[in-house]
Amino acid sequence: MRRSILSLAIVALLAAGSYVTYAQTQTQTPTRPPQGQAQPQQAPGQQNPARPQGRGQTPPGFSARTLPPSPGPAEYGPEKGTLVIVGGGNTDGTGIMEKFIELAGGLDAKFIVVPTAGGNKNPDGTLHEYKEEQVIAGWLKRGVKNVHMLHTADPKVANTEAFVKDLREANAVWFDGGRQWNIVDSYANTLTEKEFHKVLERGGVIGGSSAGATIQGDYLVRGDTSGADVMMTAEPNHQHGFAFLRKSAIDQHQNTRNRWDDLNAVIDKMPDLLGIGLSEGTAIIVKGDTFEVMGKWKVAIHDNQRLYQPWEKPYYMLNVGDVYDMKARRIIKLGIGANPPRRGTPDNPGSGLQ
Repeated sequence: MRRSILSLAIVALLAAGSYVTYAQTQTQTPTRPPQGQAQPQQAPGQQNPARPQGRGQTPPGFSARTLPPSPGPAEYGPEKGTLVIVGGGNTDGTGIMEKFIELAGGLDAKFIVVPTAGGNKNPDGTLHEYKEEQVIAGWLKRGVKNVHMLHTADPKVANTEAFVKDLREANAVWFDGGRQWNIVDSYANTLTEKEFHKVLERGGVIGGSSAGATIQGDYLVRGDTSGADVMMTAEPNHQHGFAFLRKSAIDQHQNTRNRWDDLNAVIDKMPDLLGIGLSEGTAIIVKGDTFEVMGKWKVAIHDNQRLYQPWEKPYYMLNVGDVYDMKARRIIKLGIGANPPRRGTPDNPGSGLQ
């Protein structure tokens, strides 16, 4: 009888110790595997259980690991200035556009809006005309005081001093969405393209959404004039973006159009490129060789220099607030994550990912 009572007491003590150990592990600071080891891969649309859930302030007791950025001159982003690269969709409530305006110098800065991705020609072959008051209306509502439209379908015009006059004084340039090859047709290898780069050289900001994101990369994905489903065009004049972000290929609308795997073929063929896939309402804010994820959801990193396990996808996810070093190909600071938008909400209408 005494042995039975003693045995029960020992079992109870062991169970209590196991519970304490379990509780301690649940409150430890989330960490990632050491650099050089593959990280656990989660399917697109799943929230990483190791991360604090929800938006807002960092939960008590959570401290992100921070590593120093790579030394030396920038190899990917601009030495000066900033890029705001958005994956398309609605940015309301994300603070992305407010951040863009802030980086430009505030509401009194000089803004240029480029609507050219929306099309240079109509279906009947006539030139598409843009009305400046319509193009800049949303910016005026945000309180911007000095904003102008920049558009031409003629690269000869884009190569003139008169056309770039306002651009030379701009603090910020924004590229609207549409089809990225239209931007190439109008401005590639012209004085206008050179002046875009000079905006960054004097410390300005360049931003864009959807096609306005992809044009900022080096290799131009979905540049084929036959349709957006062609990732790598055979058209030689539509294979290169403006390389504000060098050695990169940028895709967008990852979540709503189920494009998570689409950059795989590009990076397999061009393994030195860094593939960046952006969800809608999500941006990367690029300074030099680092960027921070901002907005609603996730960014997929396609890195062929990384060792993946056989069961993993050949890419991994960054969450809101993560800071990534493109030169070192590693996360140098963890954010707090964000809950993915649910199916059928205004944030994510019918994407079927959750």
